[in-house]
Amino acid sequence: MAGQDLGSAQANDSVGGRLSFGEKAGYALGDAASNFYWKTFEFFIIFFYTDVFGISAAAVGTMMLLTRVVDAVADPIMGAIADRTRTRWGHFRPYLIWFSLPLAAAGVLTFTTPNLGQGGKVIYAYITYCLLMVLYTAVNIPYSALMGVMTSNSKERTSLASFRFVGAFSVAVLVQYCTPSLAQWFGMAAPLRHQHSFLAHPVEWVHWFLSKAFLTLPSDLARGWQLTMVLYGTLAVILLFLCFLTTRERVAPPVDQNEDFKGDLKALFASRAFVVMIVVSVVMITSFVLKGSISAYYFKYFVHRNDLLGPFLVSNALAFLAAVMLAPPLARRFDKKAMFMTAIGVGGAIIAGFWFARPGDIALMFGLQILSSFIIGFNSPLLWAMFADTADDAEWRSGRRNTGLVFASAIFGTKIGLAFGAWVTGLLLTGFGYVANVEQTSRSLLGIRLSMSFFPAALLVLAALLMKFYPLNDQMMIRIEKDIQERKS
Repeated sequence: MAGQDLGSAQANDSVGGRLSFGEKAGYALGDAASNFYWKTFEFFIIFFYTDVFGISAAAVGTMMLLTRVVDAVADPIMGAIADRTRTRWGHFRPYLIWFSLPLAAAGVLTFTTPNLGQGGKVIYAYITYCLLMVLYTAVNIPYSALMGVMTSNSKERTSLASFRFVGAFSVAVLVQYCTPSLAQWFGMAAPLRHQHSFLAHPVEWVHWFLSKAFLTLPSDLARGWQLTMVLYGTLAVILLFLCFLTTRERVAPPVDQNEDFKGDLKALFASRAFVVMIVVSVVMITSFVLKGSISAYYFKYFVHRNDLLGPFLVSNALAFLAAVMLAPPLARRFDKKAMFMTAIGVGGAIIAGFWFARPGDIALMFGLQILSSFIIGFNSPLLWAMFADTADDAEWRSGRRNTGLVFASAIFGTKIGLAFGAWVTGLLLTGFGYVANVEQTSRSLLGIRLSMSFFPAALLVLAALLMKFYPLNDQMMIRIEKDIQERKS
């Protein structure tokens, strides 16, 4: 029955077939859900661990790097498992509902602060963060792979990826702007909260349950972060269920493809396009995480305007969102590889301009943020559409299709970038003498300024140069799509 449902869906998908607006919008809800977690990782988790949880920056950076060992095993295994899953709903969609609730619970546990000593806190952080990342993998790898099997049309995938990132950056606006304020609000003393909202009593009920079910919290701010993740987890579960209900899988592997994990890996890494995209994504995400993570320190210690952090991060998300909405029509006119190289290279050069900003140059900071984010934002839908293209390239070369493994490896690359970015951030903060919650020295401020400007800029320019080795242009993809369709028919 499962094979019949998937096969009939595939038969309805033509080479030039288009997806409906409703299905694209439904797919976008999945990345909206994921970004309740990803943007919290990217912008706030290091700050939470150092300034709320009370772990040293060096310990946090090391943890972020070492926990990638778990992902090194979990990601390809998850991709292989998803490729081999057979249900009436397809290979990938079921995971959106199977693991949504466990992911929400892990998010709450990760941002729960127990009354432990320094060593105990570090152990707790390792365990909960690893659990959260494994469950994020169990949801996000099948979700990302779903894009590769909803349609076989490369241009339509770019459109689908654009919808995806409209959903992603819409939630990013919410997370980047509201998270610090939500943590403060949820962490207010109960009598004060009672004066401000009818939600006060339900909030106290939730906190009482969490205190009994999990761990007692030592401070109001820690409670605020915990309850913020309760809210984000609830919203993520709802969005993942809606994504499952509104999407369909249509592209299946060749009917005679046997199970051969070693052969799948060999076929994948024989594709130069795939290898280049993995390396570029690692370098690029490292840059994003470094600059995003350092923003909290930049506004707290250099600008001395904590109140501007939310609007500053929101300006980043809104600029990205505008670029994402413009990317599909531009991708139909210009080569994706050329657009990608230009976006990250020029955007990186603009980020270097943060070096010249002084604490009072607020307009300059926001201008650089908006301009660089808008230009870099064009790469977001292109990146994932190009990973889907590498799955086609691998199938074209080897006769084997393993969409789940491709996107598992792609997400592993982004997690490696997340780990390197966090590790480098912790390394730089420690190396330049950062101490939490005190007035910073001129040396530590120098490190913060460099980490906001020249260091992430250099990484993006490097990523643009590496893209010269990517072999798939639009003409090549037309040929690959045609050959694969003729082979299947």
